[in-house]
Amino acid sequence: MKKILVALSGGVDSAVAAVLLKEQGYDVSGAYIRTWMNEEMPLADCPAQQDIEDSRTVAAHLGIDYEIVNLVNEYREHVVHYLVEGYKEGITPNPDIMCNREMKFGIFRNYALKQGFDGIATGHYVRKLENPDGSQDLYEGLDKNKDQTYFLALVRQEQIRQALFPVGELEKPKVRELAEKFKLPNATKKDSQGICFLGDMNINRFLEYYIEDKPGNIVNPEGKILGQHRGLHRYTMGQRRGIGVPSNTDNEFYVVVGFNMDRNELVVAFESPEAPGLYTSEVEVFGLSYVNKGVTEERELLAKPRYRDPSQRARFIPTGEKRARILFEEPQRALAAGQILALYDGDKLLGGGFYR
Repeated sequence: MKKILVALSGGVDSAVAAVLLKEQGYDVSGAYIRTWMNEEMPLADCPAQQDIEDSRTVAAHLGIDYEIVNLVNEYREHVVHYLVEGYKEGITPNPDIMCNREMKFGIFRNYALKQGFDGIATGHYVRKLENPDGSQDLYEGLDKNKDQTYFLALVRQEQIRQALFPVGELEKPKVRELAEKFKLPNATKKDSQGICFLGDMNINRFLEYYIEDKPGNIVNPEGKILGQHRGLHRYTMGQRRGIGVPSNTDNEFYVVVGFNMDRNELVVAFESPEAPGLYTSEVEVFGLSYVNKGVTEERELLAKPRYRDPSQRARFIPTGEKRARILFEEPQRALAAGQILALYDGDKLLGGGFYR
């Protein structure tokens, strides 16, 4: 009987994952991955304590062993540092993707194996299939509305070999139904939103603790000063709200189209397909990482610019080690430097890389 350590987040998906594995005959234990100490920087709506209580209650209900795995220091080093430094450099990081690669399928997985477990499991809506050669691939979850392969775009083959995704073959209503059937104490708990440790907290409020405001000019593409910004880290490409520059009498709205880091200027323009820098049909990606076999030749594939975006037809052109040009069939709006582009072959996740 294989021993599996389930990452119990406190939510219903990971709780049902534990139920399914137990029903399938696995020797299941549960663990809450602690990545944040609220005492370190009080956040009024930090969800960690409630999630700990919920995950502990689920484990007790299922009669499985439970522990809290304290990875606060590792999380600060691998995720918080990446998040803060990215915003300082004027890019838009994705901490959830980094959390999966470095923490859940990195440090936590390694911890589980050292403790004698045969593998780990999570509540991700992802399907994993084994190939005839023994390698493994990740596919979009059966529930396309909940599919989370985008968040696993940077995980590698060795990281998923001992990973299970029990809810990937289910649609969300079925997961809720199973939660009710097995009388899970968190069966009606709402799905979590936002950054993995901040919950619904505004990112700017968090960054205030780490990055000092550096006011500068808001300018249009011609360089005309339109107003003042508090700090470039407070804005992202394509942002419409909270810029601080009013619309004109023709009901045209300003959006962020660029950052001049050297001059500390925020560049805005009226929303339109012709707005300089807002739409693009070509990007460079670097730091490419693949779930299984890498893409080494020019080819057509699907690319997902953001989690909630539909996959886009694109041409992949290798340009060097872990680098490529991506030519989209249709122009894409507000692709922010530092964000992740996930690559697909149909519904199979190939991997991903960072926008330049």
